[in-house]
Amino acid sequence: MKPLVGLPVVFCCSTLALYLLLVSAPDLKWESLKFPTNFEEANQLARVLSQYRNEHYIYVVILFAAAFLYKQTFAIPGSVFLNVLAGALFGPWIGLALICSLTALGATCCFLFSRLFAKPLVEKYLGARLSRLKLTVAENRHRLFYFLLFARLFPASPNWLLNICSPFVDIPIVTFFTSVLVGLIPYNFVCAQAGGILSEIKSVGQIFDRWTIFRLFLMAVAVLIFAVFSKKRKSTTRNC
Repeated sequence: MKPLVGLPVVFCCSTLALYLLLVSAPDLKWESLKFPTNFEEANQLARVLSQYRNEHYIYVVILFAAAFLYKQTFAIPGSVFLNVLAGALFGPWIGLALICSLTALGATCCFLFSRLFAKPLVEKYLGARLSRLKLTVAENRHRLFYFLLFARLFPASPNWLLNICSPFVDIPIVTFFTSVLVGLIPYNFVCAQAGGILSEIKSVGQIFDRWTIFRLFLMAVAVLIFAVFSKKRKSTTRNC
């Protein structure tokens, strides 16, 4: 299948599958369900699904997982609302485990679909960024996992860009998956915890205030320092 044809086909098939799952909801007006674009909509969705979850728990988990993977796979913005919704629906710890797993799996699907179908588009529209990322990855090849971990922890990193471009800068898929799974735990933890006060949240700034962002920044820097120190220690050991 040609890349520029395959991507729309996969997107349309995935959209149809999600739609069929949605309309098959037992005893639920599916018209009221949509991807939240702000915290007010996320809170409304949480109220609807919280009542429905008591009798149809498995279906709610499957529907949430399918919707989450859909957004992650096709790099659709707004996953923070689903992250917080997971905490509201399933509790902070189950919600955390769920979104960590789904984030890693969805990002890996994005990685694979990008490699299979999106190379011409990535080279055309993201060529400059791709070149810079390729150079940065080459410079950090000896500590690639820690570099990717740093990139995921760093608050300002564009995760969607990493997901789309990683196949074309020689990042192994296992290293990619593991770095997403581990590196986004702090971010996902903050979101899942915020689910407990979803009704009070009006903006992303209430979740990721300056202190929270600073702590994420410190964790990212700590990983980077550890990577540099480990490399120097190995070099010293070899010389001895």
